[in-house]
Amino acid sequence: MEVKNNDTKDVTSKVDDALAGSLDTATVFFEKYRKQIYYVGGGILLTVALIVGYKQFYINPMEEEAQKEIFMAQKFFEKDSLQLALNGVGQYKGMVAIADEYGSTKTGNLAKYYAGMSYLRTGKYNEAIEYLSSFSTDDELIGALALAAIGDAHVELNEYDDAAKYFIKASKMIKNKFTTPVFLKKAGIVYEELKQYGKAVEVYELIKKDFKDTPEGQEIDKYISRAKTLESNS
Repeated sequence: MEVKNNDTKDVTSKVDDALAGSLDTATVFFEKYRKQIYYVGGGILLTVALIVGYKQFYINPMEEEAQKEIFMAQKFFEKDSLQLALNGVGQYKGMVAIADEYGSTKTGNLAKYYAGMSYLRTGKYNEAIEYLSSFSTDDELIGALALAAIGDAHVELNEYDDAAKYFIKASKMIKNKFTTPVFLKKAGIVYEELKQYGKAVEVYELIKKDFKDTPEGQEIDKYISRAKTLESNS
């Protein structure tokens, strides 16, 4: 079907009128809310500038400084000199000071993990829970180890309900034959302490089902038998 020139002109005219109307509306809106638009745009730019500046001029230099500070503390930890790792000596800061002073950096966050583990191994269980609970990581294995360590601290404090929760969380965070059966076995033993023998049997049977070739799996039958006997006698 052929489109006549007059029809084309009419359509073009209508489109032009519509665009003109839209532009007029936009112009009126902008004039009416000019200050608000400038404030919002300026606020966004200012926020972005502050974030970039904070990272470049504050966080990055702190990160470099924290990496230098933690070097000796890590050495002390590796040598099992845990008091020195925690508190430092002379010019060398310990994990506690590094975690407190550089907590907003990745290295400061890592210091919380070291501090928590050091406190756990030196028998200061509340402090261990405090530092390990404030530690965060995207590494599932390290995260699971931290959760299990919190569980260990709760066991030492006879807080078995909390201990079981952390062992189960640790076992679910990452599944492998090295750590998962260990965490599940710890949860089962804690359930036995709580006289929750049915739950103990459940986690022991998970080990038998999924990790039978591990050291924990090879001896788990006796734990299952014990838990079932205790359940039937309770």
